[in-house]
Amino acid sequence: MDLKTIIQTAISPALALLPAKMDSAAGRIQLLTTGLQESLFLHRRQLVGKPPRPIGPAKSFWQGEQGGGLVHGVRVHPATRDLAARLYRARGVPADDAAIWDAIEFDDVLAGGLARLLLWSDPRPLPVRGDEEGAWALYIRTWRPGAYARGTPDERADLRAKWAVNYAAAMKEVGHAGAA
Repeated sequence: MDLKTIIQTAISPALALLPAKMDSAAGRIQLLTTGLQESLFLHRRQLVGKPPRPIGPAKSFWQGEQGGGLVHGVRVHPATRDLAARLYRARGVPADDAAIWDAIEFDDVLAGGLARLLLWSDPRPLPVRGDEEGAWALYIRTWRPGAYARGTPDERADLRAKWAVNYAAAMKEVGHAGAA
């Protein structure tokens, strides 16, 4: 899915359900870059195996696992639990991990909102627009990608290079959208 469509059908509607202070160019860039890094906005289920098949434990374009931060973490974190509960009610999803995990596979608004809340749960400020290295560090802290944690130095370098490309694409798209 192209980035303009993701903004229009997932990110903007999700941010409309959250406090206005959560909607910023930097936040949109982080959401777009993370989604590109995790799924290219093509895969709603984690690809595993050789050949890759969509049977992994992560769902949605932002690739949330049932016990992970996107599903369980934001539901119980003191900084996000009330806002997450509002999202669940707005999207008609029971506030339990299994129901949320099932819903995010195809509910892009819920998944995008939970992804923004996962970023919000980080105690550090959101990196400013253009701070690619800060955005990468936030991604590593909040998503905790297994491919990076278990990766060789070369694999880690490849993932970091991929982030740079994805960040540039997100910056370009958010710039075109005229976000502040």
